[in-house]
Amino acid sequence: MPESRYSFAEHYHERTKYEPATLASKSQGLDWSTQPLPYKDYKIGTVYDLKPYLTEEIQSDRDGLLESRWRRLSRLLFCSYGLTARVPTISGETFYLRAAPSAGGLYPAELYLISAGTPLLSAGIYNYQARNHSLIHFWQDGNVWNGLQKACFGHPDLQNTRLAIAITSVFYRSSWRYQDRAYRRIFLDTGHLLGNIELASEIEDYQASLIGGFNDELVNELLFLDQEVESVIAIVPILDLQDEERTGRGQESRQPLQRSVSKGVLTALPSAIATSYPKLPDGQLLPYLHQVTQINEKPDMQKFQLQNATESIQDSDKYDFPFCTKVSTSTESMHWGDNLELLENTILQRRSTREYTGSNLELAELKAILDFTYQPQHYTDQGMDGEPEYFDLSLIETFVAVTGVENLEEGCYYYAPKSQELRQIRFKNFRDELHYLCLGQELGRDAGAIIFHTADLQKAVSKYGDRAYRYLHMDAGHLGQKLNLAAISIGVGVSGIAGFFDDLVNDVLGIPENEAVLYITTLGRPR
Repeated sequence: MPESRYSFAEHYHERTKYEPATLASKSQGLDWSTQPLPYKDYKIGTVYDLKPYLTEEIQSDRDGLLESRWRRLSRLLFCSYGLTARVPTISGETFYLRAAPSAGGLYPAELYLISAGTPLLSAGIYNYQARNHSLIHFWQDGNVWNGLQKACFGHPDLQNTRLAIAITSVFYRSSWRYQDRAYRRIFLDTGHLLGNIELASEIEDYQASLIGGFNDELVNELLFLDQEVESVIAIVPILDLQDEERTGRGQESRQPLQRSVSKGVLTALPSAIATSYPKLPDGQLLPYLHQVTQINEKPDMQKFQLQNATESIQDSDKYDFPFCTKVSTSTESMHWGDNLELLENTILQRRSTREYTGSNLELAELKAILDFTYQPQHYTDQGMDGEPEYFDLSLIETFVAVTGVENLEEGCYYYAPKSQELRQIRFKNFRDELHYLCLGQELGRDAGAIIFHTADLQKAVSKYGDRAYRYLHMDAGHLGQKLNLAAISIGVGVSGIAGFFDDLVNDVLGIPENEAVLYITTLGRPR
């Protein structure tokens, strides 16, 4: 296997780019007879029906506390990944949409609850059955929590709680349609789901942490997964804040606890960097990338921290282009209701917009969407987490192409989140070009603003190894879901796009060429 100047993650990214000259050859007709089902069945296990807790009032008798716990857990799962709408199809079958968006409606993710033993869930492993909103307890084991802690290298957030969500991906559900490029979409979809879990946790008085660095083989074995078919993508420890308050360890309601001192240290761990790899044909890139991004043993944390200690703390935004027009995005924060009930309603009502009118957006609307997505510290007074966990947001940059926003000049802007301003880098109406860049999708042509998430892939790999590819796309999807919810809440249409002509985006919009485009979110007036 020859040595390459690219890591395999970079090689994969290059190989899966869409280009005008080769797109047709990469497109394959779908074999509908092999379309995978977006659900997983277990033949044996104890079923816990969660549907009654979505509607029934909590009783005030001695069982009220237990029912309240069930209701909160039920709504956490429903708002994260539950079925929220029915769509008829030509075949007459009903297709169900979920709270978290998924490319092509394929829903590759599965949710598992791992319990150390709680007032609701005895120790063991549970699968969330979205189809009928239930939990199936398919494995009972008092030692399962020790196994999870071992697989996560003793992560301190697992010492502070007794419940965690494991998010997996069934690869074929997405690769059936998107072939090798499905790996990008799988992690964007996981990011959408992480955004929902974060916000639904805040609504229901939980605190969600995030673990992306773990021993892949051990955690897959813990869940009895065939890792060539399905694999764990992320672990989310869930802390019950109401229990913390009852035991005197918490703070007042709607005031999140301080996070573990490990925040930002153990959330994302590095894998190896593969620079020697075989020549692989199309169709084998996805499984090989997943293989090389795995972690088999805990990295040398002292060495890892020492390598990254030389990176200066970035107090300023990455790009400050000389003589550019700067537009402040400071604005009054959205109000989500006294108990975040408006946020819950928005999660359940969210739909991807299919058509825009082409009419202009208001600058105030764009500011509000950016504020909710990138300035969480503005929402702590509403009981939301001012520092929600991502893998490494310092690696993600945001650019905005404006074609129809009142009182904002057309062109491409860099969004500087620390300074809270848009910095113009190119002056032009890109409506026709955006239509082309988005593979001819009319959403690109008719949107008023299009948001691009990018990352310096080489820098990310040097920090986290090939596993950085996972972290980047999950963080981009996480931000994308917050953009979705902010837009829907104020009546702006929104839709994510993961298919685009990669290199042309940078060339046309003036985005620095070392910024790899990860994800696109379109904003516009819904038709």
